[in-house]
Amino acid sequence: MEEQHYGTFAQALVDWFTTHGRDYPWRRTTDPWAILVSEIMLQQTTIPTVLGRYEAWMAQFPTPAALAAVDEATALRSWEGLGYYRRVRALQAAAKAIVQEHGGTFPTDEAGIRALPGIGDYTVGAVLSFAYNRPAPLVDANVSRVFARVFNDATPIDSPAGRKRHWAWAAQLVHPTEPRAYNSALMELGQTICTGGEPTCLLCPVRAFCKAEAPAALPVKLPKKETLTAEHHDLWVLTERGLLMEKQADGKRHEGMYRLPQRSKEQVASLPLLTTQKYTVTRYKVTRHLYRGPADTDPQGAEEFIPLHLLPSTPMASPDRKIIDKLI
Repeated sequence: MEEQHYGTFAQALVDWFTTHGRDYPWRRTTDPWAILVSEIMLQQTTIPTVLGRYEAWMAQFPTPAALAAVDEATALRSWEGLGYYRRVRALQAAAKAIVQEHGGTFPTDEAGIRALPGIGDYTVGAVLSFAYNRPAPLVDANVSRVFARVFNDATPIDSPAGRKRHWAWAAQLVHPTEPRAYNSALMELGQTICTGGEPTCLLCPVRAFCKAEAPAALPVKLPKKETLTAEHHDLWVLTERGLLMEKQADGKRHEGMYRLPQRSKEQVASLPLLTTQKYTVTRYKVTRHLYRGPADTDPQGAEEFIPLHLLPSTPMASPDRKIIDKLI
């Protein structure tokens, strides 16, 4: 696409979105806190999953002050099922910064937003454009797919050169007066029409600008990382004291959360196998073997017995919650 067509391209997207844009709860508000929450939730989580959780979560934490006021365990428990728990930790850190440094009022300037913990380029662009309707670039996987095809660009989108190129295009193309609608349209185009595999080019509102010679071959990505396997041998010790669980130490993936205690294969060799569970975490395929431990098992390290009535409010990852709900 030639530079002289950038403005026409942006307006065509805005016009299309005005008629065809989907209705999501985070599109009905200009509250920067609500928009920040939606963007953090949508990172690495599907829209249907977020739709099932967003409004209830916002009712629980309608302001930064509400999230800043609770302990980490409560924040983690509220995020259960959404995964990638570092996101809610970052969101709570941002909430505390808004309360402590901005008197509870969300910052309105780019520098103030960018200084919040856990906020990157994409989130800055999302808040500026969706909350404040300011022309700010943003790039996600959907935007990169659209750009790769529109510009017929085979640079790997997840390479440093690809990311730099796409962010430059995003800054050049953003609509100067309607960035909220434009950025929404750009992402929605990638979600609904300019999708992975074979796009629906005949329905595309900007097909006249697209230079893609083989749309299905774009975008190009760097080779995928190898999928790894992991095998865990965990204990199930349920007594009148409760269920034995281990609190995860700082620095671990699920720090501050609880999981069933792990042992070596040799340590559980003589114990009866209770069940086997399989699940995926990022690029790991995990097989968990759960063994019934003796009632007189003594807690080790950070392990403790959690009374049954406290399990529903105890923060833990979804695989642990699922297997506990199944067995109790």
